Amino acid sequence: MTTTGQVTDRYLLDDDIVADPFPYLAALREQAPVHWSPIQRSWLVTGYDPVTTCFTEPAVSADRITPVLERTPRHLLGPEAARAFEIMAGWMVFVDPPEHRRLRSAFRGAFGPKQVRRNRPMVQEAVAGLAARVRDGHDVIDLVAELARPLPATVAAAWMGVPAEDTPRFQRWALQVGDLALGAVQSAQEHEASERALLDLFDYLRGLVRLRRHAPQEDLISAALAGGVVDDTVTEDEFVAMLTHIAFAGGETTSNLIAVGTWNLLRHPEQLQRLREDPESASLAVEELLRFDGPSKMSVRQLRADLELGGTTLRRGDRLYLVTAAANRDPSRFERPDELDVRRQPNPHLGFGQGEHFCLGAPLARLVAGAALTDLLAATPRLALTDSEPQWQASLLNRGLRSLPVRL
Repeated sequence: MTTTGQVTDRYLLDDDIVADPFPYLAALREQAPVHWSPIQRSWLVTGYDPVTTCFTEPAVSADRITPVLERTPRHLLGPEAARAFEIMAGWMVFVDPPEHRRLRSAFRGAFGPKQVRRNRPMVQEAVAGLAARVRDGHDVIDLVAELARPLPATVAAAWMGVPAEDTPRFQRWALQVGDLALGAVQSAQEHEASERALLDLFDYLRGLVRLRRHAPQEDLISAALAGGVVDDTVTEDEFVAMLTHIAFAGGETTSNLIAVGTWNLLRHPEQLQRLREDPESASLAVEELLRFDGPSKMSVRQLRADLELGGTTLRRGDRLYLVTAAANRDPSRFERPDELDVRRQPNPHLGFGQGEHFCLGAPLARLVAGAALTDLLAATPRLALTDSEPQWQASLLNRGLRSLPVRL
C-alpha cells in the first residue's frame, strides 16, 4: 500500500477489496477520478464521464494481446502458448475498429430476439429442478454450484449448438478459458491447463462449424453461417476464435449476475419484496443489479497515442483500467448511487460497456438472468441467506462468487 498525494494506492486483489470494492473505489473516484496506480502500474479511471470518453476515444485501444506478442520472442512462449495467444488476439473484445466491425459482422442477426427467446424453456426447467429439491427436503444449497453456474453454461452450450453428450467437456473447457482470460489462474500448471483447454475448445468448435455447414440447425453457429459473412469477409479461423470467446463470456457474465444479484436482493429485503410483488419489472431489476454490483468490475485498455483525460496527460503505451464498478456509482450521474432500487429509471449504467465494444451477448444475459431470478423467487418464497459468509473469486476484472449458501 502506498500513498500518492491524498490518494492511498492499494492492491485491488486485497481480500477486503475483493469482498467489497465500493468504499475504496468511491474514495478514489472522489479524490482522483483519473489516478496513476504504481501498484497496478496502470491508470485507474473511476469517474463516469472519463470512463465513457475512453470507451469511444480512438486513442484508447482494446488490443492488449498484440503488444504482448510483439514484446515476447515466440521461442519463449512455446508452440501451445503462442497459438493460444493468437486465438485470443482474434477475440472481438481485443480488436479495435475498423477490424472490430468486420469481425462483429459475422454475428449480424444471430443475436436476434428469436434466437434469444428460444432459450427461455431451459431456464424454466432448471429452476423447476431446484424447486423439486425444496420439495425433497433440501433446505440449504450452494446457489452458485446448483443454479447460477450450471444454468448459463447449459444455455450457452445449447444456444451455440453443442450436442448434449458434449456439453460437460464443453463447459469444462469454457470455465478454464474464462479463468485464463479473467486472470484467475493461480499457478504455472493452471496456466498451461487453461491454454490447453483453449486449444481443445478451438479445435472442437472448428469441427462443429464444419458440421453445421452441411447440417444446419436452429443455433447460433448455423444462424451466423447463414448470414453469408463467414468465408466472405471473415475467415473460418477468425469465426472459430470468436466462438471460443463467446463460449465462456456469456456463461461467466450471466452466472455472476445471477449469483451476486440474488445475494444483493436478499440483503435488501424491501427491494426483494418489490420484485416479488411485480415480477414483470424483472428487466428493470436486472439493469439495476448490473449497475449496483455487476459481473464486470473493469475493462483493460492501452493508449496508442497521448491523451488528455480529466485534466491529466496520459502517455502512449500507458495501460488503463476503466473501472465501470466505480463509474456506475458516480453521484454526478446517478441519484442515490449507493442505494439498490430495482425500479430505477433511467439507468444509463456501463455494465455491458459502451460504443463499438458494447457486449454482443447482452440480450441473452438479460433474458437468462431475468428469467432465472423471476422463476427462482416464485419457486422459493422463503429464500434467505445463511449465516455463512459468501466466498468471492479473487479476480481483477470479474465480480463473482465462488459459493453462496442459501436457505430454501
